[in-house]
Amino acid sequence: MARYIGFDIGGTKCAVSLGNERAEVLDSVRFPTEAPETTVPRLLEEAKRLAAASDEPVRAAGISCGSPLDPARGVIQSPPNLPGWDGVEIVRMTKERLGVPAVLCNDANACALAEWKFGAGRGCRNMIFLTFGTGMGAGMILDGKPYGGANGNAGEVGHIRLDRFGPVGYGKQGSFEGFASGGGIAMAAKTAAIEKLQRGQTVGYCRSYDELGAVTAKSVAQAARAGDGTARAVYRQAGEMLGRGLSVLVDILNPERIVIGSIFQRCADLLREPMERVMKEECLPFSLAACEVVPAQLGDDVGDRAALALAISLDTD
Repeated sequence: MARYIGFDIGGTKCAVSLGNERAEVLDSVRFPTEAPETTVPRLLEEAKRLAAASDEPVRAAGISCGSPLDPARGVIQSPPNLPGWDGVEIVRMTKERLGVPAVLCNDANACALAEWKFGAGRGCRNMIFLTFGTGMGAGMILDGKPYGGANGNAGEVGHIRLDRFGPVGYGKQGSFEGFASGGGIAMAAKTAAIEKLQRGQTVGYCRSYDELGAVTAKSVAQAARAGDGTARAVYRQAGEMLGRGLSVLVDILNPERIVIGSIFQRCADLLREPMERVMKEECLPFSLAACEVVPAQLGDDVGDRAALALAISLDTD
């Protein structure tokens, strides 16, 4: 069986994985992300170690990282969540150190590829994957092929402004990411909690001003499921704005499936009804009828499998 190396480079942690041709992780190592001059050599050293311990030779390496990137040149170009990672020639260094072909791709596009090949997008020719985690980004499969755009930055849907006012996400007030992301949900929940506290009231996820810093999308979801009205209203708004953003994608791209990860996987019970209600109001009926919205299937290790899917695609295309 073939073997592949995957690098998942995130703002707080990195993962190096050894996998097979089904993008199943056979072995992996994780460590905190630091400056590139420290992190890149460790990535390559861990990859070298995993490859040496493999029962089969490694055939290719895939590198998943947040934008902006230059995939054609294999260069990481100053992602906001990776300060100091300016012009890092990660593909060249990987080829030189491991002696195998390597490819660099935006993390959302890599996750789209993995879900398309091995998860909830199997069998589709037109699929959109949405991250819906700390931020909001999209990866797209159009006419049976991954779509990256003119310079690899297609799918930055989190930057779309959905309303003039609202939580800030992707540097823009009222953006898709501001409303539909972990950070955006937490911001909206904190604002709602402050309003209640100033009136001498409390909410289930925040009993005092001292607890504001601990408010997260997860804690708000727990309160919503326990019946807290304010928490439920926060998730209802997130679901409505998710529906508004999806309506734009449905009308423009006419996908047959939209796969949503992270928070949607865990909180579809709170998000789906308001999302679907808005989509019925906003979408072209025939386009909406052709599209289903489903949670991602690959779970919390989607980053590892996404990086491996890139390597597999490079080796088999």
